[in-house]
Amino acid sequence: MRNKFSMIAAAALIVAVLSACSPVAQAIGSAAASVTAQSLPAAPAAQAAGGPVVQNAQQPTGAAQQPTTPPVRTVTVTGTGRATLTPDMAYVNIGVHTENTSISEAMAANRTQTQQVTDAIKGQGVDPKDIQTTNFNVYPMQKNGPNGENIGVSYVVDNSVYVTVRDLSKLGTLLDAAVQSGANNINGIQFDVSDKTAALSSARKDAVKNAEELAKELTDASGTQLGQVLSISTNTTSLPTPVYGYGMGGGAASPSAAVPISQGQMVLSVDVAMVFEIH
Repeated sequence: MRNKFSMIAAAALIVAVLSACSPVAQAIGSAAASVTAQSLPAAPAAQAAGGPVVQNAQQPTGAAQQPTTPPVRTVTVTGTGRATLTPDMAYVNIGVHTENTSISEAMAANRTQTQQVTDAIKGQGVDPKDIQTTNFNVYPMQKNGPNGENIGVSYVVDNSVYVTVRDLSKLGTLLDAAVQSGANNINGIQFDVSDKTAALSSARKDAVKNAEELAKELTDASGTQLGQVLSISTNTTSLPTPVYGYGMGGGAASPSAAVPISQGQMVLSVDVAMVFEIH
């Protein structure tokens, strides 16, 4: 009986040994070892041994920091260039002013005088395209007596034409002819130059040169160096010679000689603003 139990125990031991050596058991054992290895923190052991601790680098949570660019230092200057010209043309407003207690008679008189003035201007060689109506007004005007009392209403008619005169040698004679034909209001004679292209080009170049010289002066004085041009802007001003107030009151006149007109000179001024980089 005892031998029988001994044989059974031996058989069980053999089965246990064979089971431990089977692939399934090995796989289970490997998995358990892996889990155990992963569960063990290596860092404390390395720290305890005095060795280095290697950790995985973590990605930054935000965008990478970009290096800041230093601001560009600049100097802004304005240069001026001028050109002096002799006018070769003029613009003038020539008008007819009439008054009458009857609006129809006031308009009729104005129409007749204006037509006469226009014909006289054309007779001085002015092209019809250079004669343009710019003002026509009809309005009532209260008339008062010597003591301020109202003595009635008068109707006023104003008619003006804008004339371009391209031959200045005829300007004085033209004004005389206009007045003699019925014009009684001449205002705002303004001279001009028909072609300012070359003069403006020269003035702009002078303005740029002036701006560059000023920028160089400022940088030398401040101990900096002048760099490249960053921006340029320009502005042109015309300074003509105006003549005002050649009026003849309420009726025509008969001057004995041509009106003396001096066109003088006209100045073109060009300003150039430039921005330079400085170092």
